[in-house]
Amino acid sequence: MCTVSEQTLSVLTPDYWRTARRELNNPRVLAFSGLVCAMAIVLESLPIYLMGPSLKIYFSFLAVALGCSCYGPVVGMMAGAIIDSVGFLLSGYGEPYFPGYLVTAVLSGLIYGVMLYRRKPSLPRIIVTRLIINYGSNVLLGSVWKAMLYGKGYLYYLTSGAVKNTIMLPIEVFLTWVVLNAAAKQGLDRKFIHKR
Repeated sequence: MCTVSEQTLSVLTPDYWRTARRELNNPRVLAFSGLVCAMAIVLESLPIYLMGPSLKIYFSFLAVALGCSCYGPVVGMMAGAIIDSVGFLLSGYGEPYFPGYLVTAVLSGLIYGVMLYRRKPSLPRIIVTRLIINYGSNVLLGSVWKAMLYGKGYLYYLTSGAVKNTIMLPIEVFLTWVVLNAAAKQGLDRKFIHKR
């Protein structure tokens, strides 16, 4: 999905962030981000239960990773906020709204965007991305939010979250790699979103 070389889009340069911000002016990007939000919300409502309600696979991360690789961290953070808010409104399952999960969704959009935006979807890059999201966002932050919401100790949620995310890591890495490489081979970004 690279349309610009990785050297010219170093995350630490102002050009990178200007390019990412300019994605907000592209109607194709905005339309695609709307599709990504809709796909993620639908996929979030269709989990696969592996071992009871405590271990389930959500496939919404695939839509988010695909979208952020095309439109970057700025649109990715906004899409994360929309996915979390609209997803809660459509299927809150009687649980209270908690803004901490909004922070996690926005942070995930930022991480996916920074790691995957206009870069080749290589296996090492995807592994690092999933490690940061699984253990940084899901385990560390998610345990704080659950401890605040449900009252059990932080270490309880940290341990259970670490086990779940460790089990899911290879599955999520593989699925992300397959989806991003299929999109790159089909030229999703080059032919349809950023076509010249």
